[in-house]
Amino acid sequence: MDTLDAQLDHGIWKPPVYNVIPGNAPPLPSSQIKLDPDPDFQHNFARTVQWCADGSSALLQCENRSFQLFDISPGEQGPLTMTHLLTLPQPSPIVDFVWYPSASRHNPPSYCFIASVRECPVKLLDGNDGRLRASYPIVDHRERQIAPHSLSFSPTADKLYCGFQDAIEIFDVQRPGEGERLHTTPSKKSKDGLKGIVSALAFSPTGSYLAAGTLTPATTTADNIAVYDMSIQSESTQVLSMGGICTRENGGVIQLAFSQTDEYSVYATFRRSRRLWAWDLRNTLAPVCCFELEEPGHIVLSEKSTAEEVTKDPTNQKTHFDIDRGGRWIGMGDQHLASSADKTMGYEADSEDDIPVIRPTLSFKAHQDAVGAVTFHPLQSVLLSVSGSRHFDSHGIHHYGGSEDTEVDSDSDSTSDVEGGEDVCHYERSRDTFRRTRTRPRPGVRDASMKLWDFGKSVEVANQAE
Repeated sequence: MDTLDAQLDHGIWKPPVYNVIPGNAPPLPSSQIKLDPDPDFQHNFARTVQWCADGSSALLQCENRSFQLFDISPGEQGPLTMTHLLTLPQPSPIVDFVWYPSASRHNPPSYCFIASVRECPVKLLDGNDGRLRASYPIVDHRERQIAPHSLSFSPTADKLYCGFQDAIEIFDVQRPGEGERLHTTPSKKSKDGLKGIVSALAFSPTGSYLAAGTLTPATTTADNIAVYDMSIQSESTQVLSMGGICTRENGGVIQLAFSQTDEYSVYATFRRSRRLWAWDLRNTLAPVCCFELEEPGHIVLSEKSTAEEVTKDPTNQKTHFDIDRGGRWIGMGDQHLASSADKTMGYEADSEDDIPVIRPTLSFKAHQDAVGAVTFHPLQSVLLSVSGSRHFDSHGIHHYGGSEDTEVDSDSDSTSDVEGGEDVCHYERSRDTFRRTRTRPRPGVRDASMKLWDFGKSVEVANQAE
């Protein structure tokens, strides 16, 4: 933080520099952190993670319906360390969350975040103690609470945008209560507009454009990503001008993001796909390039992985990418036990249907399980990654609870175990009666950890080696 203070004193701020050396060994993790244990949910893992605005805290969305807040601080000998601060359990599964744009642990009024929890109003939660500051309800025609699938603040932080089925709800952050609904399609029967659950929202840095994507797969007649021009708005219909983006994936949109240094560059990832696509809104609505992870056979496997597991198609698990503040590097996680940093400029690209394909500049084994999310620290050359996924195989399956049935059988006294997701039955013989105990299998997790990767010392280490 001393370097940042010195820059601020001179009125100059420079984005972090990531010293990624192609072909060189990846950096060693500066620290490895485990989640706060939950005795009622032993196989918990983090689905995604986000830094607050100044990087003083990291907020994790966990599988056990809770948020976990971690503090980051320099260690005794220099490397960064993370400490668990708070666990905030929620009554229902968490759908999405987002930090307030200027959130900082050193500024209590701004230290808050928005959470979307199933069958609950949208919540504004305090980051210090988890108390409810405000709520923003979205109610359907049956008077049921709708939990939006995507959340985004406007660049000015005065409006909150919430995406759900065929609509975007817009709230005034300073006035909790009902919002204004923007329909993405004229009607359910209409073929125009953006149809389906709005699963991703992203603003350009200046707020001129809003990109929205849905879980409905794109077709030859309808796209699943639209860009709204925020400078043109009809007061009578409350519908923004819209243009569709041509996509080449069959899955729904998982994440959208704009580059922090270019308001015309938008990026997207799709369900069950290993590619990240990029568009330039100034030139054409067709993709300008795509980033592709290494082939599964090139990834270093964990000890318990099998060849069949790696060569199969990606699962429906969401993986989140991030773009550094300088707009040069993209970090993405992989469901096949690796993470990568992709260079977005000065690349040597292959050609596929006249679209450049960019390969990872650096790809390395980060965890012993799927990497659900990676995120760049806003002020330092640090990358944070989280891992974990459900496993229903013989290595990851676990059994909890059970019920008992009694049957009479005089021909067998053996114990039968059925694995691979089926119920497991244990037989115990007692005179002429067999007692059968049926246990319900639960998925297990191979690696539920977080790691901090320091890319600021890579060049120093390389120079010392020479």
